[in-house]
Amino acid sequence: MDPQSRTIASFQKHIFDKYEATDRARGTPATWLWFCEEFGELARALARKEDKKNIEEEFADCIAWLCTLANINDVDLSAAIERKYFSAEAKDGVK
Repeated sequence: MDPQSRTIASFQKHIFDKYEATDRARGTPATWLWFCEEFGELARALARKEDKKNIEEEFADCIAWLCTLANINDVDLSAAIERKYFSAEAKDGVK
């Protein structure tokens, strides 16, 4: 895939295609724990001001596990982002 055409949707599908069966079998509670572990690794890397490459990898891991959680809970992240932040109903300055 051309790097310019990569999107959140294409990444979420990539994670789905590679890991969906294993992820669904693990379930949401155990997957949430994996996500929290990755989030903790990112927090530590940022706090320690580790090298940029490691920080980037930890951000990527967090996004991958977030996609996993979305996949096993049947959430389309791109659609959710569009509705929350880009639609006419989006509230300015509210996360």
